Amino acid sequence: MGTNSSRKTAADDVVVADKFSITDLIHKEDWLSIWGAFLIIAVASVGVITGSYVFKGGKFGKWGSADTGSILQFFNGSATSIKTWSGILLTLAALAVIFAVSNHLMGKNIKKYLIAFIGIFALTTLVRLISSQVIFSKYLEYAFWALIIGLFISNVFTVPKWLKPAIQTEFYIKTGLVLMGASVLFSNIQKFGLYGLGIAWLVTPIVIIFMWMFGTKGLKIKNKSMVMTISAATSVCGTSAAIATAAACKAKKTDLTFAVGISLIFTVIMMVCMPLFCKLVAMDPMVGGAWIGGTVDSTGAVVLAGNAMGELAGQVAALVKMIQNILIGFIAFAVAVFFTTRVDKTAGQTVGASEIWHRFPKFILGFLGASLFFSFVFQNTIGVDATATILNNLKEFQTWCFALAFTCIGLETNFKEMAEQFQGGKPFVLYIVGQTFNLVLTFLVAWLLLSGRLFPIPNITI
Repeated sequence: MGTNSSRKTAADDVVVADKFSITDLIHKEDWLSIWGAFLIIAVASVGVITGSYVFKGGKFGKWGSADTGSILQFFNGSATSIKTWSGILLTLAALAVIFAVSNHLMGKNIKKYLIAFIGIFALTTLVRLISSQVIFSKYLEYAFWALIIGLFISNVFTVPKWLKPAIQTEFYIKTGLVLMGASVLFSNIQKFGLYGLGIAWLVTPIVIIFMWMFGTKGLKIKNKSMVMTISAATSVCGTSAAIATAAACKAKKTDLTFAVGISLIFTVIMMVCMPLFCKLVAMDPMVGGAWIGGTVDSTGAVVLAGNAMGELAGQVAALVKMIQNILIGFIAFAVAVFFTTRVDKTAGQTVGASEIWHRFPKFILGFLGASLFFSFVFQNTIGVDATATILNNLKEFQTWCFALAFTCIGLETNFKEMAEQFQGGKPFVLYIVGQTFNLVLTFLVAWLLLSGRLFPIPNITI
């Protein structure tokens, strides 16, 4: 992932990055994604702390059943309908201002961007509406529908030129990840102690290393960014980990599309089959819950699958997944350094610290900063309940950023380009083998820690 702004000295063969400029802080996308996300966090936090207003991202409620009503409930002019659309319009306004101002600071046409952003947001609103259907919301996340709609437009029709200024996948991903960092709380470790760390933090790096070696050495996949993205999606938490890792290793959009797509498909399969298997073999609920939490990719799917085994299994599954999610920022950081110093380094080249900093995706610092601040400052000053309220208000802003990103990925992706990435089905084999290894290793660790054979069973209150 070479940069045009770096140079190599003949004397010592060291790659030296151009000096950091203070203006980078207000003109570079990575930094602007941090400031935009921090602004949203600040506004939401002040509202909760002072109790003077509510700054909360909008969303559609469930629809499509006798209990929830039909899709018409969002268009009937009722109080619920007005509240839903006012929240979505607030989200549109907030994100439009942040991204438009950022584009202006990056030297782009703000008027063209705003017009295009409204169009992209409208498509994403359709995505969020479809994914709120009762059945779809259980099995297929918004990312699936965003990709489907975007791919349909880009492959069946032609993406309008006026939409293209707002197709900024990486910018939306980076901003969403910084927002996500706030919800990654270290206090979750305390709830399950060393048991959760053993299951979530011991297995994950082993699976990543195994899949990396198998993909690059065994299958000899040339696209190393795809290998790393699939590895992170498989071992950590699917979509979120794939997004962070893809950004850290500069993966192509088609790489991310494949990794997320296969992750979503197998998440549905595992979510349904794993609880049934656990019940069939009469597996201990705590072991089964930990197994599910460490292997099923989506947090929402983990909760559903865990609760299908019972309340105890559901709680253990959620705790393991939350502890595992904490690794996202650290893994992205490690991947960025690894690719800079090893994978993308040319033969005989020495990469200095300044070049690592130059290439390093700065948004990861925002992710880690938000996580540390909410974990060790907010929870200890304003309290756990107020912190939880802020995070609840921020969650939909994060989801909208990711949904915008996946809509853009679909609009930018061509099926022919995707077919070129498959290399005879090797990425699919990588996922299947890697997920199988993940399932076996996670079960062994969960059984060793929670079966009571070697260690005392932890006391989890329900």
